[in-house]
Amino acid sequence: MADDDAAPETDPDAAEAGSPAAPPHDDDRPLQHDDRRPPRWVPRVLVMGAAAVFAAVWVWGAIQQLNTLFVYLLIAGFVALALEPVVVWLVRHGWRRGVAAAAAFFGSVLLGIGILALFGNLFIQQLIQLVGTLPDVYVAAQERLQANLDVELPSSDDLLQQLVEEYGSDVASGTLAVGTTVVGFVFAALTIGLVTYYLMAAGPQFRAAVCRWLSPDRQTEVLRMWEITQVKVSDFISSRVVLAALSAAFTAVFLIILGTPYALPLALFTGLVSQFIPTIGTYIGGALPVAVALTSQGVPQALAVLAFIIAYQQLENLYFSPKISARALEMNPAVSFVVVLAFGAVFGALGAFLALPVAATIQAIANTYLTRHELVDSDMLRDPDRQPPKGSRRSRNLRAAREAARTVAERRADGVG
Repeated sequence: MADDDAAPETDPDAAEAGSPAAPPHDDDRPLQHDDRRPPRWVPRVLVMGAAAVFAAVWVWGAIQQLNTLFVYLLIAGFVALALEPVVVWLVRHGWRRGVAAAAAFFGSVLLGIGILALFGNLFIQQLIQLVGTLPDVYVAAQERLQANLDVELPSSDDLLQQLVEEYGSDVASGTLAVGTTVVGFVFAALTIGLVTYYLMAAGPQFRAAVCRWLSPDRQTEVLRMWEITQVKVSDFISSRVVLAALSAAFTAVFLIILGTPYALPLALFTGLVSQFIPTIGTYIGGALPVAVALTSQGVPQALAVLAFIIAYQQLENLYFSPKISARALEMNPAVSFVVVLAFGAVFGALGAFLALPVAATIQAIANTYLTRHELVDSDMLRDPDRQPPKGSRRSRNLRAAREAARTVAERRADGVG
């Protein structure tokens, strides 16, 4: 036979022993991985990880830049929900949706402008009077401190010169900052106004556009939650109106008794601003009556107004606001108070203002979808009965009934009866 057909040579000793052939040499095995070189997928993973990090940083930066826009959209949605009942009422009386939305929106804007015009002139006049009386007030305080406590304050001329030297160079930058603030406020107002009007004018079409992306079951749930949110926002606005009326009434009575001029417009200003401007509204609303009392009556009357504002604020926070919020929004007074503090701490002034309608909406949705069970019979779920006075007829009857019940229980325990 040819050499190609020849059998491979084997070890005769191994063949005689019946053992298998020797394994091939190490140089003949395929190379699986070289420990001195990284795997082929490592560069690809590094590039993808770096790209993901850069993408996450860019998305986070974009979200930070759009944070203000999200706040504008949230305010616009809140205003649209608050004005929706007015638009629906106008539509039911024959108005077209767009015209009704325009009437509700521009009507509220004109009302706000009217209130600002009414009290803005008063505020500017009183502010000018206050600035004009500041030198006299400072001189009186200087003389009083020097006579009673032997404390000498710098003269008003020296103090004015020092202020000019320290802050005169910042006038240009301050003017630029004020101008930028005004431009930003106008832009924010226009953005919120346009989005609010479009949301109110769209109405059912906007809800239909949202529901087209959902299944019929999901559409029912979304529309139900939408309705609950709208009801709670309207209840929140009504509760704010009631609190503003109470604040205005109490403030008007106090200012009339004190003899402060412009008592009614000042009281109305205090009530509206303290309820519809979150967090700092109370201080802004109370500052104007204090300034008017200071410029027109004197320091004691101004201190009296300040004491009244602080006292009424405590009364409102502890009694009026929890009661009215609990009735309008169906929330526990303690829960409403804690919710306002929590939302204010996390989301700032806007969160404090929107805390109650948001929490009430969440509570209403939970009541709609969560199952409630019957309560067990336990003394921990109710207050004990009021004990009658000792020696009274009711007390003797109650004691006799308890002794009879104890006797019956003992006889049953002994197996008698």
